[in-house]
Amino acid sequence: MSAIIFPGIGPTRFAELARFLVAHPVARRFVAEADRALGYSLVDRYREAETRGDQGAYPEPTRLAFLVSCLALAECAVAEQDEAPLACAGASFGGIPAAVQSGSLPFAEAVTLTVDWGRRVDAYFARRHRDIVTQSFARVPVDRLGEIRAELDARGEWNEVACHVDHDFHMLSVREETVEWLEKRLRAAGGLPLYVMRPPMHSALFQDLREEIETEIVAKAPFSDPGTVIVSDHDGSLVRTADGVRSLLLNAVTRTVRWPLVTETLKGLGVEKVHVAGHDALWGRVEVMTDAFKVVAVRPDTAMRPRRRSTIA
Repeated sequence: MSAIIFPGIGPTRFAELARFLVAHPVARRFVAEADRALGYSLVDRYREAETRGDQGAYPEPTRLAFLVSCLALAECAVAEQDEAPLACAGASFGGIPAAVQSGSLPFAEAVTLTVDWGRRVDAYFARRHRDIVTQSFARVPVDRLGEIRAELDARGEWNEVACHVDHDFHMLSVREETVEWLEKRLRAAGGLPLYVMRPPMHSALFQDLREEIETEIVAKAPFSDPGTVIVSDHDGSLVRTADGVRSLLLNAVTRTVRWPLVTETLKGLGVEKVHVAGHDALWGRVEVMTDAFKVVAVRPDTAMRPRRRSTIA
């Protein structure tokens, strides 16, 4: 039994995806459909954005190229298997390609949704919560994180877990002025502070953003019941209806990502192999994944090799 996993979007350079997007036949088909939905050349915009050095964590062309590459790689992985995947899941932004892969959301509509959603998020954080960031860190177990959060509470410092990625890997949202103290405290606890993300992620504080996206973007999208069950990255539940998929994507704005719950559900379904479709330096590599499954990274470079089952299976 196998499953398809879509990682959360991470830093990707044009050079890492360009050859795949323009040369691989499956990727070219997705790019052509994206171009029709957008009314412009995605690859050209992606190249131009990097040349200009566009500001922001993930400019619009980067988000779109990530969506396209994830779905093209998933199709490559499925084509190499003897059976259809039992389930799929996406971490954070990976929920959108998961919705497409499941059959719940047509690809062209996912392209439009990605554009509108990203612009709404960018505009929101340009005017709201500009003092909040999300700090990622490793080597801090759940109980130790609880102690650190209790100290923050005692100091009157707002904080909220954005992502529980692994046994000892988390992302915590705080006020920017708290970051220096937090990094020192993490190191004192034996932790390893990593990167700080702006805009922040996954907080109940952003309920008004969720409502904006629901009313003005998601309500227009033609969701249907998924043909392949989706595992929620928020609580590990099984999503089997159109309304469930719609809520899953919206909940990405306000609810913590709890990746260990995804792995528990997949194990309970009998999944033994997981294909991680997309550029990934995190979600498929953590212990909760590698200890539970045979994890196969389906990347642009592997997809571009001569077709041999061993490159993906």
